[in-house]
Amino acid sequence: MKTELILVRHGETDWNKEGKFQGSTDIDLSREGILQARLLKDALKNNFDYVYASPLRRALQTAEILCEDKDDIHPVAVPDLREINFGAWEGLTITQIREQYPAEYHSWRTDGEHGNLVGSDDLSLRSAARRGKNAILNLAEKHAGKKILIVAHGGILKAALIEIFDWKLTMYHRFFLGNTAVTRISIHNSQLPILTTLNNTSHLPEE
Repeated sequence: MKTELILVRHGETDWNKEGKFQGSTDIDLSREGILQARLLKDALKNNFDYVYASPLRRALQTAEILCEDKDDIHPVAVPDLREINFGAWEGLTITQIREQYPAEYHSWRTDGEHGNLVGSDDLSLRSAARRGKNAILNLAEKHAGKKILIVAHGGILKAALIEIFDWKLTMYHRFFLGNTAVTRISIHNSQLPILTTLNNTSHLPEE
């Protein structure tokens, strides 16, 4: 029996385009983000059994587009799939964070144990990673043998992958998940999860 997890980052927002940390700030999809979601919908070809999403609008809007053609499937919001709360850094670009919080930013980038955040309800990358891992694997256990589409955010998905696959926490800063990128995990007969696809954006036109 194979359980397949299809992890999708939401479509683009205006803050994505401007390079701002969004975190818990609730931002709508941009026109480009809606187009990206429609292109992914065509690529997925309705080949999934359940849809779950972060409760933040950009993820829910993406999920709603992905299951538009499935009358019997609607996205279910899961609070623990919400994006990492970046606290004082939300609304800032990397450059602004580096300039305004140099010591904290350096620690966040280099700390392999916790990755503490400034003024965040999540406190650290590690605590967010555990939250994301538990949310994803709980859905896999609930729907064993099915294809589960999960729409969330770049930060929480990266953090969850680090925890699921026991990678170093600093790996968070070493890979990227693009808007509407697809990452796939397979679990065979309740054995260890296997990463089969990472950051697939082949449904999007080349820039």
